[in-house]
Amino acid sequence: MTARAVVTGIGVTAPNGLGTAAYWAATLRGESAIRPVSRFTPDRYPARLAGEIRGFSAAEHLPGRLLPQTDRMTQLALVATDWALADAGVRAGDLPEYDMGVVTASSSGGFEFGQGELRNLWSQGSQYVSAYQSFAWFYAVNTGQISIRNGMRGPCGALVSDQAGGLDAVAQARRHVRQGTRLMITGGVDASICPWGWVAQLASRRLSTSEQPDRAYLPFDAGACGHVPAEGGALLVVEDADSARDRGAATVYGEIAGYGTTFDPHPDSGREPGMRRAIELALADAGLAPDDVDVVFADAAGVPEQDRIEAAAIAAVFGPLGVPVTAPKTMTGRLCSGAGALDVVTALLAVRDSVVPPTVHVTPAAEHGLDLVTERPRRLPVRAALVLARGYGGFNSAVVVRSPHPQ
Repeated sequence: MTARAVVTGIGVTAPNGLGTAAYWAATLRGESAIRPVSRFTPDRYPARLAGEIRGFSAAEHLPGRLLPQTDRMTQLALVATDWALADAGVRAGDLPEYDMGVVTASSSGGFEFGQGELRNLWSQGSQYVSAYQSFAWFYAVNTGQISIRNGMRGPCGALVSDQAGGLDAVAQARRHVRQGTRLMITGGVDASICPWGWVAQLASRRLSTSEQPDRAYLPFDAGACGHVPAEGGALLVVEDADSARDRGAATVYGEIAGYGTTFDPHPDSGREPGMRRAIELALADAGLAPDDVDVVFADAAGVPEQDRIEAAAIAAVFGPLGVPVTAPKTMTGRLCSGAGALDVVTALLAVRDSVVPPTVHVTPAAEHGLDLVTERPRRLPVRAALVLARGYGGFNSAVVVRSPHPQ
């Protein structure tokens, strides 16, 4: 299991940009997409802001037969996959179908589709419930639809670990590549901005109830008051480096070099949370020392205690102010399983362009001891980046990406 897993294609569907170029340009401008919810009337709910993808029409990108059988998250995932494959220069038939697989992450499944069918059941009767409800709501549906649409019959799977899932899926894809699969589609997309999904997220008690878009999501800030939910994510083409070279891949964004994952102990156990250990495992897997990491993309919970735990873990590994830290998700909100995958993409773009995107709206609290990149991008050589993600309930994951040409 020594094959290098590299990223050769990227597809992004984010609140502040559809497509990689639009997303990256908006991120470097510090352009926030957090606004009042428009997909339903949120007046009766305590949280009313979201990072929504506006201007997306699935009918402009997908065949009509797919529209009635897919949830919004699946439509976004299919389009992101199309863009990632086009970016990688991979067409149907280029590789044997059993040499290609799919691993995605999902936090909620097709909530909006499910809500619509439950409404039909309650208001009209069971004969009005779509047969597609049997799978359109399911956590694994993105993997299934991507594999069917693109004739990918190799290893397939789905991971459910909230925001950490986006990183877990990328790591699982790397594992399959190391075991001999030539190409994997991986990442995560979520979209549950509907009343049913909203109530489920409110149950975590971590949503911000601020109605000021520039003050609602403030990780590592003294004013931190929760996070803003969002929709979208990213899909990546991950290949064996030798296979990518042999087929003439035009672009290699970077290598998935290391991965670590842990689970937090019970809060009353008195034991240390697992984030620091996940970081150490990822660095060891990549064969890197802390000084080799040029930037950390933080999980950035926006909940004071969670921020304290993450900052302490980063400081324990890198030292106080020891490495630049950023959280560009302050522009999008937290995308559930899509967040980790989008952060991996953002880290790869930072490696490509030698620039760290900013954490907008945040004034870092001195108590956290972080060198947080705020206000504007910071130009610096980025050879290796660490991406962190946590899931509700205790999941911790860390992924190291590095330049395809490490020095």
